[in-house]
Amino acid sequence: MHSTPTVKDMVTKLVCTPSMSSTLPEYDQSNLDVVNLLSNWFNDLGFDVGISAIANAPGKYNLLATLGTGDGGLILSGHTDTVPMDEGLWNSDPFTVDEINDRWYGLGTSDMKSFFALVLEAVKPYTERPLRQPLIILATADEESSMSGIRALQASDIGPAKYAMIGEPTSLRPINQHKGIMMLRADITGLSGHSSNPDQGANAVDASATVIEELIGYRRHLESTFSDDRFRVYHPTLNLGCVHGGKNPNRICDNVSISLDVRVLPGMDNNQVLKELTARLTGLFPGDPRLACSLQLLHDPVAPFTNQRTDLLGALEELTGEAPCSEAFATEAPFLAAMGVETVVMGPGSIDQAHQPNEYIGLNQLEPTVAIIRALIAKYCL
Repeated sequence: MHSTPTVKDMVTKLVCTPSMSSTLPEYDQSNLDVVNLLSNWFNDLGFDVGISAIANAPGKYNLLATLGTGDGGLILSGHTDTVPMDEGLWNSDPFTVDEINDRWYGLGTSDMKSFFALVLEAVKPYTERPLRQPLIILATADEESSMSGIRALQASDIGPAKYAMIGEPTSLRPINQHKGIMMLRADITGLSGHSSNPDQGANAVDASATVIEELIGYRRHLESTFSDDRFRVYHPTLNLGCVHGGKNPNRICDNVSISLDVRVLPGMDNNQVLKELTARLTGLFPGDPRLACSLQLLHDPVAPFTNQRTDLLGALEELTGEAPCSEAFATEAPFLAAMGVETVVMGPGSIDQAHQPNEYIGLNQLEPTVAIIRALIAKYCL
């Protein structure tokens, strides 16, 4: 019988191995050390493990670990990266696991490093049993930024796999649809000069107020035009995520960048939203040729995801006792679905703890997750 560390030991090692991804290079990190940890553990359990570098994404890697052969089979999928964090806002070290009140605190405990540890725990009873269909573990890079990992995946990489569960934090509720996402950057250019004479320049910071006002106006337009009551946040959203600009207080600022995301509902078109936003922003400063605003994608959009009733969705409903839900966050599900894989998003932890200080996973999520994964393996691989 093969062995791996305990679940807590694996979660601790994964959390204390930084793998933040960001559209801002100063915060972006490699995920290779996390991939190597997973590779060693799955190797020890007898999986056939492959690690692939992602083209045009230095330091970023995908992992595919396969047990068994044949047609069909099950993919258990997740991402190895976390979002960046502000350590000063944490009550504990984000790169350690602290157990407090039946919770494990640490960066990535919920979103979503614990999932891999629970997968490793769940597969132990099956490593010495012949599988009729393969079990495939997919661990990707950059889900929190460009999704370069899942974009690099080819249908041939996963073979004839038929079912996939993406273990994002859903409090163990099956998710059969979610919004799409598009990350953009508005670049405002002006003319620099000495701050003692404002007329000598055109201040991009001042102009950014006009741009932000326009973006908020477009947000209101989206909220009043589109709705879907299957979602808790029933309208599209536009979030102003970060603003960067200027070099010194006594200098007229000549450049400001505003990064934002837009989350569209199923049935909406990312490209149409991009077209409308571009038209609004590029014509904002007709009276001053020294000022301009342009808009560009930070990476290709992610489409909304919708999964009509499938065998896997029915199985997860039965196992959890939960009806399918809709979520506002985006995942890698549209990419696997486009490859013909029946895909459902479901995993331990809550999205309410993700992307914020003092992230945690409740210990009451651990055993049920292992039991669900084992039931799926028995159904789709044995």
